[in-house]
Amino acid sequence: MSDECHLCLLGLIALSSLLTGSSGVDDAHVFISSGENVRLSCNNALHDCKSTTWIYNNIFRHSETVELITLGIKKEDTERHERLSLGSDCSLNINNISKDYYGSYSCQQWTGENGHKLRPDGHVYLHVLHVSSSQTEISAGRSVTLFCQLYSSAGVSCDDWIRSEGIELFWVNQAGVKLTRSDSRYQISAPGHCISSLNTTLLNEDHNREWRCNVTQRDQVKTSVTYTVKSSGEKTSSLISFRPSYCQ
Repeated sequence: MSDECHLCLLGLIALSSLLTGSSGVDDAHVFISSGENVRLSCNNALHDCKSTTWIYNNIFRHSETVELITLGIKKEDTERHERLSLGSDCSLNINNISKDYYGSYSCQQWTGENGHKLRPDGHVYLHVLHVSSSQTEISAGRSVTLFCQLYSSAGVSCDDWIRSEGIELFWVNQAGVKLTRSDSRYQISAPGHCISSLNTTLLNEDHNREWRCNVTQRDQVKTSVTYTVKSSGEKTSSLISFRPSYCQ
């Protein structure tokens, strides 16, 4: 191949990189259940964190980005600063995640407050799974509805993103068998791809019974929330435990 062709090929590769937004830093997707702690990796970090800035953005909830960490120092004027910390590897640690924390987190490297950006941004998309119950105290013979919702913001609506990425949200019993609408005991509805509700009437033998809401991507479980019924006298109280898993 001639030198001219080599130059042409290199030019096409560079142009393709610009058009596709390729920066050498891969975007990360983290799935977590509400109530858990999470660590967001900064995959463009330098040897120390004095140049590291973390910003948060959610196009569906905020019109502007929020600066959480500036040049290695935590901002004290943000509503969530008490839950944040910066790891020794410049990762962003968030304690006791709530559903409101979903969105896009970007790790940036700057020379100073008025300096220049040293590297392309590293983006982490945080997806939060949250389960709630229609009642806090329930008893045998009464019905209960569980709501499972995936809060996600990857630049598009959650429904659009789920369809394109092979994400599925569904309920399973304690044996791990997927619950379907054909089971007469359960009424399962899904008004959207990112939310599913499970309604059932509790039986006396439901003490310690578990139902779990799973999120999978191409059949791999990303995170789940387990709802366990605990009996206490004539009443049962609903307890929710969390079993997160991560995808980066």
